[in-house]
Amino acid sequence: MKLATWNVNSLKVRLPQVLDWLRAHPVDALCLQELKLADDQFPLQAFADIGYHAQWAGQKTYNGVAVISREPGADPQRNLPGFEDHQQRIIATTLPGPSGPLRVISAYCPNGQAVGSDKYAYKLKWYAALHTWLADELQRYPRLAILGDYNIAPADEDVHDPAKWAGQVLVSEPEREAFEALTALGLSDAFRQFEQPPKSYTWWDYRQFSFRRNAGLRIDHVLLSPALSPHCVACEIDKQTRGNEQPSDHAPVIATLE
Repeated sequence: MKLATWNVNSLKVRLPQVLDWLRAHPVDALCLQELKLADDQFPLQAFADIGYHAQWAGQKTYNGVAVISREPGADPQRNLPGFEDHQQRIIATTLPGPSGPLRVISAYCPNGQAVGSDKYAYKLKWYAALHTWLADELQRYPRLAILGDYNIAPADEDVHDPAKWAGQVLVSEPEREAFEALTALGLSDAFRQFEQPPKSYTWWDYRQFSFRRNAGLRIDHVLLSPALSPHCVACEIDKQTRGNEQPSDHAPVIATLE
């Protein structure tokens, strides 16, 4: 079984790229972030035409998440229960699996804008609510994977220039502590379960030839529950998509479970 995540930075703009990618990489589930389109604009038929189902939470212009899956999902959850928020950042669904139901969550975590800003405070509150909800979800669904754009580079090895980024948003200590709190629940970073090439990143700014210089950050992650992580046999970043014409600034991350 293969699970993937990709912040597409506008599904309307990049739908042809996503469909081509799925044809070339027929994963069992693809979690998308930054759909940037309203619910009624979601291109369900385009995915159905290539054999996929979908659960989504759309939002005009900003945010929006989806789970595109080979099998239809059940028991959907939209956004964090108990956390009042108009921003569409979470969609969860339960998929059938060979060893039992699999809970798959697509997450678009807040960016935070700048350390000390109102958006930064919102980010930390949102992460605290995510932690509370995931603790409950793990009790209900031992086989759980949460994939998405976390907007946190967990360690200096996930940053192209740690000295330049020190203390800034995406790498600040409170943000890293929020990420570590998720792993303290038992969730494992699938990418770091394996030896990986140095300077492996998932996001590159559109400016200053960042992709050409590989001046990126690893902020897109696949976290797996204790029941799933032993079955993960590979996790990789597909950098090729970042070289597309009109690409997303993020690359897909793919985890393989056996």
